[in-house]
Amino acid sequence: MNATPPVSVIMPVLNEERHLRNSVRHILEQEYDGEMEVVLALGPSTDRTDEIAAELVREDPRVHTVPNPAGRTPAALNAAIKASRHPIVVRVDGHGMLSANYIATAVRLLEETGAQNVGGIMHAEGENDWEHAVAAAMTSKVGVGNAAFHTGGTAGPAETVYLGVFRREALEQQGGYNEEFIRAQDWELNFRIREAGGLVWFSPELKVQYRPRPSVRALAKQYKDYGRWRHVVARFHEGSINLRYLAPPTAVCVIAAGIVAGAALTPWGFIVPGGYLAAIAAGSLPAGKGLPLKARLQIPVALATMHMSWGYGFLTSPRALAKKVIASRRPAVRATTV
Repeated sequence: MNATPPVSVIMPVLNEERHLRNSVRHILEQEYDGEMEVVLALGPSTDRTDEIAAELVREDPRVHTVPNPAGRTPAALNAAIKASRHPIVVRVDGHGMLSANYIATAVRLLEETGAQNVGGIMHAEGENDWEHAVAAAMTSKVGVGNAAFHTGGTAGPAETVYLGVFRREALEQQGGYNEEFIRAQDWELNFRIREAGGLVWFSPELKVQYRPRPSVRALAKQYKDYGRWRHVVARFHEGSINLRYLAPPTAVCVIAAGIVAGAALTPWGFIVPGGYLAAIAAGSLPAGKGLPLKARLQIPVALATMHMSWGYGFLTSPRALAKKVIASRRPAVRATTV
């Protein structure tokens, strides 16, 4: 690999008027000497996203757009991959802000490790009190357990990584993303890469600023979808589940049972939900260190929303959805040798 190979940055975009311009600016201002293109896959947005994208195309010849009428993230990614042309493919979301040397560091790590995909930390940062609270919850082990791409960790092989910087040959070999995975498409693709003998590498050197959802309702929907699709993944690949993933649905069941017992049988049943509330209140104290009081007070709300929504989504994930996705299973494709 050349020291500065040309890179294609691909971005699925849907209703991102708030962050799109800033996100693209962080890409175009990268400290990277190689050639670069940015491909925006535009879904059917209902805000000013398309207008902003058109302005970006006029302002910089490195920016291009491609339509994504389905609006689904994996379809957008595949469309952008097809429309791009360089040997290194960098995935960025429309509300993600790359650190200044992100691409240069990722290219170096691909060379040093021989990995097919490298990724790093999803560094949540807010712009108001609620978003600060969500960011604190998302980067706390109380909120997300020991997920390295949220909380950091030691560089090394990983099951999956946040976003990803790929060798194009790995993407093409696996046929891109499975478009049935509306969520968890990264995990599924990385599973196929690993199953084919490829290496997926996590490094805390790579950091992407992430803007949290702006309301309780939006956060709840996000985490309900996460839980729903994580159960699909568990049914898709039985060995992929662990205690961290089972904690939220277990908490939902136990808390619900405690509330029912407390209301119908004995007030002692309320000890369970009360204990949970006390635990997240205590866990929010270190997570909120240095934040304004209004933000600190909202951290327990963010934690409970994440836990309960994720658990509810996991518990209510329909088997029919998993069967549909399993029917679309793509076997991992190993490189052929001549």
